[in-house]
Amino acid sequence: MPFNAKSGKFNANINTVELGCGDKKIAIGGENVLPFYTFDAPVENAPKVGVEITDGILENEPECVKKYYEGCESIADMAKKAASLEGVDFLCFRLEGGDPNGADKSTEELIGMVKEVAEAVDLPLVIAGCKNAEKDAELLAKAAEVLDGKNAVLLAAKEENYKTVGAAAGLAYKQIVGAESAVDINLAKQLNVLLSQLGVSSTNVVMNVGTAAAGYGFEYVVSTMQRVKAAALSQNDNMLQMPIITPVASEVWGVKEAVASEADMPEWGDAEQRGIDMEVETAAAVLASGSNAVILKHPVSIATISKLVKELV
Repeated sequence: MPFNAKSGKFNANINTVELGCGDKKIAIGGENVLPFYTFDAPVENAPKVGVEITDGILENEPECVKKYYEGCESIADMAKKAASLEGVDFLCFRLEGGDPNGADKSTEELIGMVKEVAEAVDLPLVIAGCKNAEKDAELLAKAAEVLDGKNAVLLAAKEENYKTVGAAAGLAYKQIVGAESAVDINLAKQLNVLLSQLGVSSTNVVMNVGTAAAGYGFEYVVSTMQRVKAAALSQNDNMLQMPIITPVASEVWGVKEAVASEADMPEWGDAEQRGIDMEVETAAAVLASGSNAVILKHPVSIATISKLVKELV
């Protein structure tokens, strides 16, 4: 009896969202098949890979990453170097120094650095906050203003600050709003509904549904992403049809497998290779689970994932 393959193509689509402007602009989403199911239908917009830098410049970077930015003395220098790395589609600037419980840098200082980054590179920009909802509301609203016309992603609006971030980024300056939830499909949908009720167009929203480093409760990440994609495509749920962007770097480069020294853990082998392995494994897994873009840190990880995507799409 002949085998008749059934198509996994759906009638619904993930929204297409454009990031950036000019010749370097990119698009994510748009697919109507499960991740990498190109045998069922073409994937018009391949997953994208971003590089993360922070306002600390080289101060808080892993030793194995610092060598790639040797000679960079300013955030503009680092942004230019990051943008030139193999496989980079966009640049993420994380304002981690704004955390009131950390360096507590002023909004004026950090927004000045946002301007420097924007002037230094022509890649699409993602501006990520400091993970403090109140400070992020102030930072991201100001960033949306100074990046007017750049079609940047402001990552991330949370339930605690979505009105401020959504109004500034999604309404006043027509930027892309990154909706961040904590690894739960219901929370992800609820935040998208709230942004929609605020007046933000669904085509101006991307989701960060949460992540973790591989091995750290990662099964919850996988199941959440898979459920989001299944609801979006098979159930045509338009409140879950926003593309997913996943900040892998900020999770991976904080776990012991990536940062423990060889002196402390000699049996674990080369420290740099461990970090790269953790980042590649996590990025590959979230892409296979439904993420449309990943944010990485190590240049080797970026080049590896970029090559993986090109081979599969």
